[in-house]
Amino acid sequence: MRTITRRSALKTTLASLTTALMTPAFGISAAAPRFSFSTLGCPKWPLATILKTAVDGSYQGVEFRGLMGELDLTKSPDFSTAERAADARNRFASQGVRICNLGASTQLHHADPTKRAKHLDEARRFIDLARQLDCPFVRVFPDQLPPDQDRAKTLDLISQGLLELGGYAKERAVTVLLESHGELTKSDWLLKIMTAAEHPNVGLIWDVFNMWVDTHETPVAVYQQLNRFIRHVHIKDARIEGAAHHYVAVGQGVAPLREAIGALRAGGYQGFYSFEWEKLWHPDIADPEQVIPQYPKAMKAYF
Repeated sequence: MRTITRRSALKTTLASLTTALMTPAFGISAAAPRFSFSTLGCPKWPLATILKTAVDGSYQGVEFRGLMGELDLTKSPDFSTAERAADARNRFASQGVRICNLGASTQLHHADPTKRAKHLDEARRFIDLARQLDCPFVRVFPDQLPPDQDRAKTLDLISQGLLELGGYAKERAVTVLLESHGELTKSDWLLKIMTAAEHPNVGLIWDVFNMWVDTHETPVAVYQQLNRFIRHVHIKDARIEGAAHHYVAVGQGVAPLREAIGALRAGGYQGFYSFEWEKLWHPDIADPEQVIPQYPKAMKAYF
């Protein structure tokens, strides 16, 4: 007869919970996954090439993080006037491709009033552009934990910034998303920020690899903590080489994508799985013509 100890019971409970999160729940619609790619991966492509690649690759969305070398999308010639933004919106919509997210460089950790005002102003400009493009989301960064600034104060600054931007975004039918990024990738810190900033027009981007490689938290544990805030997901893969990592095509690295996607599916996630190929920051990695068309095919292995 097997004796059930407190430790074995706890182990069994955790194993059952992990299995439940990894298995699609009964009654949840098995809707086809939606794939997008970030223009961070194709920094030299014009708008026409981006759209053609999305259509040819059966993508449902494109996430704009810069265009033709201009990171401030509000200054891009393709979006610089209401008429040009409307033309871009209509071109994408006519091909069944959603402009699903705009990536701003906004950082919310700043306490200095001048820096803070500058970053919040950038986010507002992106929110206005998102409205013109019929884009649901604008991404902002947490982003740092300055050593000369109290941590609790920094987390509060980020939360207050999200609430301020969420109120502005609500009037424009846009949602502001904080990405798990920089020095703020631990789920307990993100949980504090997001709980304090709870608002219908504020959410979270789960960058699976960023969080896992920085904190070593399992995707199931992260999902348990943050699932109610997740609106968008960034996907990438890499091989770990000593203290560094080298980005590779999805499925060729060690990122725990199967576990993360299993948790998302079990929880009924319906948002985009967006390919973030960091070509702009790492010009030595494979060219976008090689990896972006392959991403939807590689992702099918997880569904």
